[in-house]
Amino acid sequence: MNTNWKEAALQASRSMNLISDETISKVLMAVAQTAIEKTDEILEANATDLAAMEKTNPMYDRLLLSKERIEGIAADIRNVAGLPSPLGKTLMNIERPNGMNISKISVPFGVVGIIYEARPNVSFDVFSLCLKSGNACVLKGGTDAYNSNAAIVKIIREVLEQEDLDKNIVTLLPAGREATAELMNAVGYVDVIIPRGGKGLIEFVRDNSRIPVIETGAGICHTYFDEAGDLEKGKNIIFNAKTRRVSVCNALDCLIINKKRLPDLPALCEKLATQNVIIYADEPAYKTLAGQYPENLLKPAGKDSFGTEFLDYKIAVKTVSDLNEAISHISKYSSKHSECIVSEDEKAINIFDKMVDAACVYTNVSTAFTDGAQFGLGAEIGISTQKLHARGPMALAELCSYKWIIKGNGQIRS
Repeated sequence: MNTNWKEAALQASRSMNLISDETISKVLMAVAQTAIEKTDEILEANATDLAAMEKTNPMYDRLLLSKERIEGIAADIRNVAGLPSPLGKTLMNIERPNGMNISKISVPFGVVGIIYEARPNVSFDVFSLCLKSGNACVLKGGTDAYNSNAAIVKIIREVLEQEDLDKNIVTLLPAGREATAELMNAVGYVDVIIPRGGKGLIEFVRDNSRIPVIETGAGICHTYFDEAGDLEKGKNIIFNAKTRRVSVCNALDCLIINKKRLPDLPALCEKLATQNVIIYADEPAYKTLAGQYPENLLKPAGKDSFGTEFLDYKIAVKTVSDLNEAISHISKYSSKHSECIVSEDEKAINIFDKMVDAACVYTNVSTAFTDGAQFGLGAEIGISTQKLHARGPMALAELCSYKWIIKGNGQIRS
């Protein structure tokens, strides 16, 4: 495999230190417009990828692009273009007694590597966020989306060259494991790697990379319907969180219900049947739903029903005796991504907020909102489930590091 991309990406990242935010915003607006103009070109490449995947595959929806989705992607790019630059911010300033001035200033990482699965929209998202934060990016997409990603990166590079910028600000690596291995071992060239995908991909990158990794963990998401939960809110939240897009990390995987509210379980799950959602219910929930939920969609929960990111029209139901048991269940099975309580009891909500260890903790809100754009961040590069450097939706600020700038007038240390 050609290794020239490493030096090219490094040099491109250095050139970005002198590009103004005005120029960056101009380029992003041009990329958004070009994506709209070349929608047919992108969709043609996407159709080639889609033809190789079964429509029944839950990943099909992630891979699918459409005119409407490209318009949405372009809107996100424009949003990023309009955001304030995260660079050059004074995070701290110290004036020492000897007259030395010390400033802590936000700076880019340099070269950001992204390893991701069949989501071609990520190529646009990553590029826009990396460019706005002054980083070059190296993309390693999945084989399933290679043609789509290639068409997208070709368009981006054309715009960069039209604006007299280094096209190597964005690099798409070939499909296959060899390129993944080379990216994970590009010490001295790549500053950080962010994996985006399922649990297997994230663990593989974390365990094998010699480059620092920011984990964007799998989304094993729970919603606890409390003793004091509002039935109408619960019905809508559960349905939206489970069925809006089943193949994304913020989709609901497990409904936890207080045993005192079991009589409301059929009503809570009623709308799920309209989308043919399979329910894996524990014994009390199964007995409650039997005869109230379609027989072909109701199954007893097994040992693998809990702690599973389904990425499909499937959900587990767990019955608990109280709030503490719900929190214990979440603590055991959560991936620390997004967790929700449906309740009107402020005391229960306060305990849930404090005791649940997750990047995003919701009250009476669908977990589907765990998304950089929905948080007002413009777009996102991933949802971090770790605690070092970044947590939750990662956007511009999280793509920056900092350095210390020290100014003096001849001071020396005794």
